[in-house]
Amino acid sequence: MKVLVTGANRGLGLALVRSGLKKGNIIFAAVRSVADKHIKELQSLKESYEGQLRIIHMDVTNEKSVKQAAEAVKLTDQYLDVIINNAAILNERDKKIEELDMNAVLQAFDVNTLGPMRVVKHFLPVLRIGLKEQVAEKQAVINISSEAGSLTNAYSGDYPYGMTKTALNMLTEKLRVYLKDEPVDVLSIHPGWMKTDMGGNQAPKEPNETADNIYRLIENGWNSSQFAFVDDNGNHMNI
Repeated sequence: MKVLVTGANRGLGLALVRSGLKKGNIIFAAVRSVADKHIKELQSLKESYEGQLRIIHMDVTNEKSVKQAAEAVKLTDQYLDVIINNAAILNERDKKIEELDMNAVLQAFDVNTLGPMRVVKHFLPVLRIGLKEQVAEKQAVINISSEAGSLTNAYSGDYPYGMTKTALNMLTEKLRVYLKDEPVDVLSIHPGWMKTDMGGNQAPKEPNETADNIYRLIENGWNSSQFAFVDDNGNHMNI
């Protein structure tokens, strides 16, 4: 498969790159900065998996950047099989609503919700090329969400993150309806609490475990009339 992973230089994004490469996939690792200090491990993986890994510059908050990245992928590899929207930020964590910096809230929406919208807008046509040419394997759009976006289990705090993930789940549902007549799986996935910069060292899960589970979901396909919000094992999450 040919897989695009955003936010690929650390955490779950980097784990998704590693797992995909081990499976023999071609991976487009999208990063906001291509400075050596930010992509050192990706460069090492590129050397180890010669011909499988493409590191591309893409800022999901900049539509021109996203469009240029999509055009570059189309030019070099013609099509995609899978889009994984992983890039996200977690800010204003411990603040009460009276203390929120609204510019920071807007930044969270720009990255966590509008970012995936920009990516799908410009990369969906690249994905569809594979369908048209009948060379595609498994086609999917995966949005990395969070249980923090569940309306049923809402809690105080994490205002920007929770609200942006709720909106991301709505994007998933709209895409699922939009693509219902095409063989493209669309999922929001809660990856679990992981040992990453965002999750901290106290988290019980390793990102490599979650990444492997996500690829299993992609490979096995998903066909459900229910809401497309699941955990990394495919269990339905509360909307």
